[in-house]
Amino acid sequence: MSKYKICVYAIAKNEEKFASRWTQSMSEADEIIVLDTGSEDKTVEILSSFPKVKVYSETVSPWRFDTARNLSLSKVPEDADYCVCTDLDEVFREGWREAMEKAFDASPDILNYRYTWSFNPDGSENTVFNIEKTHKRHGFSWTHPVHEVLTFEGKGTAKRIFAEGVQLNHYPDTEKSRGQYLPLLELSVKEKPDDDRNVHYLGREYMYYGKYKEAIETLKLHLTLKNATWADERCASMRYIARCYEALGEKQQSFLWLLKASAEAPHLREPWLQTAEFLYKEKNWHGVITFINKALEINNRTDTYISDAAAWGEKPYDLLSIAYYYTGDIKKATENAEAALKFTPENERIKANLDFYKNISA
Repeated sequence: MSKYKICVYAIAKNEEKFASRWTQSMSEADEIIVLDTGSEDKTVEILSSFPKVKVYSETVSPWRFDTARNLSLSKVPEDADYCVCTDLDEVFREGWREAMEKAFDASPDILNYRYTWSFNPDGSENTVFNIEKTHKRHGFSWTHPVHEVLTFEGKGTAKRIFAEGVQLNHYPDTEKSRGQYLPLLELSVKEKPDDDRNVHYLGREYMYYGKYKEAIETLKLHLTLKNATWADERCASMRYIARCYEALGEKQQSFLWLLKASAEAPHLREPWLQTAEFLYKEKNWHGVITFINKALEINNRTDTYISDAAAWGEKPYDLLSIAYYYTGDIKKATENAEAALKFTPENERIKANLDFYKNISA
C-alpha cells in the first residue's frame, strides 16, 4: 500500500479527442480531479465514465488560466499528500507514480521532472526541459493570467527535488487557436510590469504575430528590468530582437543583436547557430564556418525551454558542409555532410550533397 495519497488535477474545455488517453495515463493516481470550464463536446461524458475521475463544471469569466487552475486545485481533497497538475494533451510515461514516490520520501515541497514539450515530424524529441507542476497539497497557488506559475506561499524557500524516471510528454492540438494568449500576456504585464518573465513572453508573442516593432520595444524593455538576470533568457530576447530586425529589413541591426546574443550566453549553441544562419543567407561562408565551429564546441545541452533542438541535430553540420564546399574544402564538406546524415538518414537533399562531394573527390 502506498504511503502517499496522490491526486491529479486539471482544467479542460472541449478535449474529447484527448480525454480517454489522458485519463488512462493518469490512472496511477489515487484520484483524478477535472474542472471543466464549458465543454460543448463529449469531454465531460468521456471523463465521467472513468471511476477515478471527478468532474466539476464552472465558468471562469473573465478567462484566466491561473484562476481556473486554482479552482481545480481547490477541488483536490484536503487529505491529499501531493498534487500533480497536468493538461489533457499531456501523457505520462508508465510507472510515473513509483518514480515520484521515491522522490517523495525526501519530503520535497515541489517535484520537477523531464518534460518533452514538442516532437519533430519523425517522432524524435524537439523541445525538452524540466517542469515543476507537482507539489504538496497545501501552501501553493497559481499566478499570472497565462503562462501561469506555481507559487509557494509557505515560509522560507520551497524544497525542490528532481524526480528521476518521470517523463511527461506533450501532444498539443495544432488546430486550437492561441488567440487568447496575446491579450492575456498584455494583461499579465499590465498587472506586473516589473515581472521579467512576463515581459519576455509578451515580446516573443508579438514576434510570433509579426508585430515586430512592438516585439523589439518589449524585448528591449525586458533587458532593462532589474530582475532580468538569467543569461539564457536575455540571450533569447536578443535573438528575437535580431529576428524582428531582419524581418523589417534592417540587416545591420539584426547582425549586431546576434553578436550581442552570442556574447550574452556563449555557453549556448543557439545564438552561434542563429548567427551562422544569418551569415549563410548573406553567403558569408567563412563566417558560417567560424560560428558553426563555435557552436559545436559546446557539448552540454541545457534542460530549459530556451534549448532549440535544431542546434543539436543535423543543421549545424549541414550548414558547415555547404560552407566548406563553397570555400573549396571538399574533404571537410564531405565529413560534415556525413555527420549531418547520421541525424537524418533519409534526407534526400543531404544525400545528394554528399554524393556530389564524393564525385568531386573521386
